[in-house]
Amino acid sequence: MLFHNGWFKCFPGSLDMKIRTFAFLLLLPMVSEGLWAACNNLLDYEHRRLASSQTINLCEAYSGQVILVVNTASRCGFTSQFEGLEALYQKYREQGLIVLGFPSDDFRQEMSDEEDTAEVCYINYGVTFPMFATTSVSGDAASDLFQALNEATTQPGWNFNKYLIDRDGRVVEHFDSRTAPLDSELEERVRRLLEG
Repeated sequence: MLFHNGWFKCFPGSLDMKIRTFAFLLLLPMVSEGLWAACNNLLDYEHRRLASSQTINLCEAYSGQVILVVNTASRCGFTSQFEGLEALYQKYREQGLIVLGFPSDDFRQEMSDEEDTAEVCYINYGVTFPMFATTSVSGDAASDLFQALNEATTQPGWNFNKYLIDRDGRVVEHFDSRTAPLDSELEERVRRLLEG
């Protein structure tokens, strides 16, 4: 028998407490393995917040949500898409959507000072979704996250490419710069992922 020879006596407390402790110890490997597996995907990277020293692990912060990753730029013909991205975020955030913005100067349209980039995002366009430090998004210099996104779909050819990731951390689809955030195939895809 499992509790034979007084082995069960090593657990403190009442019989009920002993059974609970034993059950917890049995389940602990499965729980920790599940937590590890949840973060063992393309989101398991650290990124610094825009114009900040704070670093965020994307998996720990956003795991289990539908995620839209966007490479942004402050001086681009598509920069006004910040308005649509913010509206999309506000419309679906309570249902589990998070938008993550990554400014990039790969196409020579981002400011050199992150404070200026932050002003464009937060002041000019009222962005409330998370924005991260300027990063490379294409070629060999691309950040680990964008290398994974590029490998799964295609690398950005310009600013404001959009990568949709499901609740399990899998890349679902890539949308190019011309895809509007609202009233588009992108919004429809977001809605379907959130529903299901």
